[in-house]
Amino acid sequence: MTKSAASLSFAWGLNGLRALLPDVDVVVIVDVLSFSTAVDVAVSRGAVVLPYAYGREGAARYAAEQAAILAQPRSTLGKQISLSPKSLAESSPGQRIVLPSPNGSMLSEQTGGCPTFAGCLRNAKTVAETVSGQGGRTAVIAAGEKWPDGSLRPALEDLLGAGAILDGLCGGLTPEAETTLAAYRAMKDNCAEAIRACESGLELIQAGFADDVTFALAENESRAVPCLIEGAYRNLAEHN
Repeated sequence: MTKSAASLSFAWGLNGLRALLPDVDVVVIVDVLSFSTAVDVAVSRGAVVLPYAYGREGAARYAAEQAAILAQPRSTLGKQISLSPKSLAESSPGQRIVLPSPNGSMLSEQTGGCPTFAGCLRNAKTVAETVSGQGGRTAVIAAGEKWPDGSLRPALEDLLGAGAILDGLCGGLTPEAETTLAAYRAMKDNCAEAIRACESGLELIQAGFADDVTFALAENESRAVPCLIEGAYRNLAEHN
């Protein structure tokens, strides 16, 4: 990959992260309709979220080692903690939660020692303000979804969430970042309707998780700053 003089970059998924990671100082992972919003809701309540790639063996053992609750799949019936943001709305201060996720958690585990934030529409402004204060080169990574064969399925909600974060950052943009920002600005007044009507939004609504979509669409409602610190997301606004 050729280095860019721009300080703000955008890419999709794991391959995009791997391509940008050697040349950036900060990473923002955007997974709007699941992971990033769930993390934001939990850490805003004072909980600690440990990302864990969905499907990898050993999650229960890891949760036990970390004295943490293992979140269950969102599709599991009941009121237990899951990837559903609604299920995390009553998280307790200091509660430790292992949160398996096929996209956001997987990406979080791949950023190494690079400062990493979980960004979404709920916290776009606050995360952008914090990242801007750190300076350096920033990669905004849209997690996207997966097609049945495991390949990346770009997701409108993550494109718009990434654009909302870029809208609050200062610096030169790569063409990819500039296009993402332009898409967000063009859709800004219609974000909620577009996400509810897009493929990912419809899937959740039709599966009975309309409340999770509503949580995700509460743009700039949160002042939390989910930052990956020693393998766990904490609210940087309180951690300092």
